[in-house]
Amino acid sequence: MKLPEYLSRELLKKYGIPFGEGKVVTSKDEAVEVAKEVGLPVVIKAQVLVGGRGRYNS
Repeated sequence: MKLPEYLSRELLKKYGIPFGEGKVVTSKDEAVEVAKEVGLPVVIKAQVLVGGRGRYNS
């Protein structure tokens, strides 16, 4: 199953499992606004559905 991190977080929240907070943004401007909200430092992480985590299948 391919499940993006933001959807995984929704499932964790639904079942009461604690996790670190974060926000989903889709532009640089949104990222700047969120950084202002939460304060610095912040980490920006791309979410791309890819498989294998560096392993190559032949």
